[in-house]
This record gives sequence, structure tokens and C-alpha cells, in this order.
Amino acid sequence: MKRKEITATCALMCQPLTYFLFSYCQVGDATMALRKPGSVFVVFLLSMAGVHGLSCLNVTYTKRSICALKGSTVDITCTYRHPSWHNVTEVSWFNKWESGVTADLSQDPEYAGRVKYQPTTDKDSTLRITDLRESDSAEYKFRFTTTAVKWGYSFPGITLIVTDLQVKETPGTEEGKVTLTCSTTCTLTDNPTYIWYKNGQLLTNPNTQDNYLYLDQFSSGDAGSYSCSVVGYENLRSPVMFFGEPKSLKNAVVGIIVVILILILCLFGFMWFR
Repeated sequence: MKRKEITATCALMCQPLTYFLFSYCQVGDATMALRKPGSVFVVFLLSMAGVHGLSCLNVTYTKRSICALKGSTVDITCTYRHPSWHNVTEVSWFNKWESGVTADLSQDPEYAGRVKYQPTTDKDSTLRITDLRESDSAEYKFRFTTTAVKWGYSFPGITLIVTDLQVKETPGTEEGKVTLTCSTTCTLTDNPTYIWYKNGQLLTNPNTQDNYLYLDQFSSGDAGSYSCSVVGYENLRSPVMFFGEPKSLKNAVVGIIVVILILILCLFGFMWFR
């Protein structure tokens, strides 16, 4: 029997990208799993002499993770590819699966009225979730089914973290200065602009940087209740935090109380000895 020789070539290509891709390719009877971790895309390309017809199935996520505000709306997007001779019969998003069995989010009672699949083509899909809840924090995956395969459920997807806003007070680096922080449990995606409110009114010229507000604890003008939000979701304000009265005012109040007590004692003493 004449031995058949096959030449295999492995080529490495690297380039910086910002998305996350998992792919499955087939050349004849040879298969490969391609993974893009982090920000570097590594592809091992296998070619065999005399074999033609590279076919790939992949799902590419635009982000590894998303941090969004409770009560806001989030879009989770991906693109996908399949051989031209495959006809797509179904697409879905899910965050629950067991042994390859997935639950379509559009049919999940917990997401009723809050989930929408944006116009989907044969190349991309967007999952929109409105009125986000903290319980929505999970890993979301896209799956598509063709006339030949079901694809997507076995690979990592996009992690969504839902957070609320909290105002926290920390001492400043200078004496008498205080920093208020509009705090979240994760870094909000897309670097939003923060807005500050004092006594329920928008601060028009605050001393701010990013999500920090700088105050003077000795200034009577800085005393009051503070809250924060971000541009685009001004209605999703943090709970109010009270920034105490300045020391000078507190001392004055204490002094007045002491004087009143002394006057009362003197009055009782005068009445006692009459």
C-alpha cells in the first residue's frame, strides 16, 4: 500500500483587538478551537495540502464585561459567523444553562417586558435589557442554531454587573477638606459624567473631578444633604448623604445652649431664695 503524505502548516498571527472571540473551524476532517483571551487575538491556522473548504463558526463579543446602573438600560452585543451553506433557524440569548440545555431570556418570567432582541441580521445580534435589577448580574451568552449545528452555549460570554450609586465621605488631603465619592461596586462602562445635587438641587459649578466632589468642612455654605447621578440617568440618584454642620456653627449652637442653661439655673436660684 502506498503511504499518503499530508503536509500541515501552522501559522501564528497576532494583532491587538478589543473584542472577545471563540471560534470553531473545520478543514475536511480536521477541527480547531480558536480562542481570543484579553486584548490579544491569537489564531492558529491549519492548512492541509489537497484539502479545501475552510468552514468556521464563531461568536465575537464586543466586551468582556459590562458594569451598568440599577434601573438603567444595557445593550449586550455580539457578531457571529457561519459557513454560507448553513441556514440560521434560531437565535437566542441566555444566562442559565445545564448540560447544554439553555433557557431563552425572551421566555424567562424574570425578564418579562424587560428583554428585547434588537433587529438581528445574519452577522450580529443585540440583547437589550431595561430596568436593570441587581439580580440581573450574570454571564450572558448568545446561541444560534443552523440547519447543521447549535453553536455558542459552551463558551464564555459577557459578564454583566449591576450596581447602584452611593455617596461616601472621606477626609481630604488638606486640613479641613472633605471628599465625597459617588461610589459603585464596579467601574461603570463608557466612563459616564457624574452629576451632584445639594439639598435636592443641581450643583451648577461644583468643585469636582471624575466621581469626586470636594468640600470645605469649615464652610457653612457646604453644609447640607448630597446625592449624585450620571448624565443620561439623572432620575437614578443615589440615596442622600448628610454633610454635617461646620464646626464654627456647631460651636456657636453649643454656646447658645450653655448660656440658656445658665440663665435657667440662675432663674431657679433667684426664685428659690425669694
